[in-house]
Amino acid sequence: MTDEPIIHYLNSDLDLVASVPLADLAAELESRGVFPLHVEQFDDGLWHSTLERDDCDHTEPDANIAEILTAIEALPPAAMETWNACTKREFNVGYDCGDEPWAFNQGLSNETLRRMAECGATFRLTLYPYRRKELPEDETRTEGHTPPDAD
Repeated sequence: MTDEPIIHYLNSDLDLVASVPLADLAAELESRGVFPLHVEQFDDGLWHSTLERDDCDHTEPDANIAEILTAIEALPPAAMETWNACTKREFNVGYDCGDEPWAFNQGLSNETLRRMAECGATFRLTLYPYRRKELPEDETRTEGHTPPDAD
């Protein structure tokens, strides 16, 4: 969420789903700078994990995804076996949306797309709508104005 309705890149998550536990794979990726946001077994009986680079200071997804791919490509055989057992290996690229700039575009290089395909990963795009940041209640009150939910 931003103060202004400006379109900008947030981060790229790596979403994994498997019928085998993902904790060891997540630990291997974490040792290579790709940190798990969660690793858990859902009610469907499958293991789910979402990971991302902790220090994402990129303004576009290509370099961020390339760094995650480097970590995947360096996995030892046991972790690569778990990687290959995943039924979902997806890069989910997130953007905050808004009214500006009028035209906005970003892309992935052929090299990054090739590497994604070689490791069996798919691509997803998530767009988050602009929402005004909520102000503390005392800052929302102005003379003669009461926020709608203050009744």
